Order: sequence, then C-alpha cells, then structure tokens
Amino acid sequence: MKYITFTVPCYNSAAYMERCIDTLLGDGKAVEIIIVDDGSTDGTGALADSYAWNYPDIVKVIHQENGGHGAAVNAGLAAATGRYFKVVDSDDWLDESALHTLLQQLRSWDAEGIEPDLIVCNYLYDHLYENTVKCISYQNVFVPGKICGWEDLRSFGPSQYLVMHSLWYRTKTLRKSGVCLPRHTFYVDNLFANHPLPYVRSMCYLNLDLYHYFLGREDQSVNEKVLMSRIDQQIYVTKLVACSADLEKLNRIQPKLARYLVRNISIMMSISCIHLMLIGTSEAKGKRDALWYFIRSQNRRLYYILKYRSLSGLTCLPGKVGDILTLCGYRTARRIYQFN
Repeated sequence: MKYITFTVPCYNSAAYMERCIDTLLGDGKAVEIIIVDDGSTDGTGALADSYAWNYPDIVKVIHQENGGHGAAVNAGLAAATGRYFKVVDSDDWLDESALHTLLQQLRSWDAEGIEPDLIVCNYLYDHLYENTVKCISYQNVFVPGKICGWEDLRSFGPSQYLVMHSLWYRTKTLRKSGVCLPRHTFYVDNLFANHPLPYVRSMCYLNLDLYHYFLGREDQSVNEKVLMSRIDQQIYVTKLVACSADLEKLNRIQPKLARYLVRNISIMMSISCIHLMLIGTSEAKGKRDALWYFIRSQNRRLYYILKYRSLSGLTCLPGKVGDILTLCGYRTARRIYQFN
C-alpha cells in the first residue's frame, strides 16, 4: 500500500535535491517517490538513478525532455500509484517527524475506511540562509483533525491561502478534476492549487508544520526581479485560474468555496498588476489594462467584485499617487508576511 506519491520535479537540481529526497524516505514502503528529471544538463539524472538503484521499492525516475514544472507534475500524476499525491519542489523539504505523524493518520483512516479528498497541513517560509522561519497555519480556519466540507470553514486571514505547499490531494480527486498544467510556464502551482478545489467534497486539516518552502536563491521564480522578467507567464496563469471554475454555479451550491476562489483570483490579479507597476513602462501599463479588460470580457460580475470590492481594486487607484500608495502597501505586506 502506497499511501503517498511524492513527485519531485527536477531541473539541474543536483546541488540540493538530496536534501529534499532524503526527507521523503523515512517511512519506507508506505511512500512512492517519483523523481522527474526534466531535461537536466547537470548530474541530476545520474543522481536520480542512484536513488532508484538504492531504493527500488520506493523511488522511480522519469527522464523526459524539458517541459517545465507543469510538464513534470503532469508526468508524476500520470504515473502515481499512491492514495494521495504531493508535489515537493527539489529545493524544498519536509519535516520528517511531521511526515511520520501524517502517515500514522493515513493508516488510522485506512483502518476506518475514511479517505478525505484533501488534507491541509501547515507550511513554512524558510529563509534558510538568514536562519528565519515563518509558519503559515490554518488553526483559525479549520477544526484540527475534523473531516469537514466547505461550509464548515471559518474565515481565512490575510496571509492564508490554500497553496500547493499546504495541500495533499487524493490522487483520484486530482484525476477526476482533469487538472493538466501548461508546459514551459512558471507559476502553474496556482492552477494546481485551485483547479481541483470544486471537486473536493471532504477535507481535513492536520496541525503539522510539514512543508519547508525554501526562499533565498536569486533565480527563484518568486524573486521580485525574476517575476518581473516573467510577467507574461504570471498574467497567463492568472487568466487560467480566473477561468478554471464556474463561479456562479459554485456560488449557488458552495458559496464559501466560491468566495475563497474569488479572493484567490484577487490576490493573483494584485500580484500581476503590482509587478506591472514595478516595471513601469507604457507597455506594462497596456498589459495591466488588457488584463482587466480580459476579466471584464469573461465575467462582468467577477470584474466588478475584483475592481470595487476586493484587494485587487487597490491596484487601480488613479494616477501616480495611486501607484505610489499601492506599492507602499505591497512593500509593507512583503516585510510583514515575508512571502519572497
């Protein structure tokens, strides 16, 4: 019985992937680790093969032409045999004690015939080089250990979102959702975190500080300068997320989920618009206007909510003074929440 399939997308990850994979091995045959070597040109492929050789009952390796993070996740999901599916980026890692506790819970549920569609755990922004850690937990949103539905949830705080680092989807639920991530595109973790949510009927929050999200490399996709250079991909994924669910239908049957998804689209719109403001060119301004026009053309009600009743509307304050106020707010939030 493989309770969890871990997919580890790797592209030229030889310098740090061992730290990640070693934290996934602790409970042996209860887990499956699929290392996807996404066209690496360093020693990643050979290192991945050495893990498969040393742990033949646990580790599988997929070698493929470079297709980006999304293609690697797609390959892992297609090959997964575990009951739950988890993406662990090759520069991140898990707390081994917390993973052991999670697996004990999965065994207990298995004995009782319980299988929630989604498990939510805490994650940590780990500024390893600065020796600082900030935990994002969900104790105010969920009752820990209780199987629940969307209407049982309490309000999310300003820094709380169901991001890929915190989510452990049931593999069957992911496949039922039909989630498929675009190739050669960054920021697709947003689509992976949101697209399957309307297919989740039951979930459980476990108060475990489990996923360490490493921050500190200058080439990371969340780095401000890197995100600015890839703004077209951020905009593209924002559009995909905005169109990934029938929000009006959801509002009738699962209103709390619909409100959460709108809130998440709002933060993605804010990220896109703020980084376009940081770029500051006339072309960037045109892209910001075009993004808002796209939302308006797809869903007028969503456009109204995003522009006049949510955080993303603050990116539309008039004139240069409005831009300055918006960017000051962004800088303040960045210092408080340490998200990049």
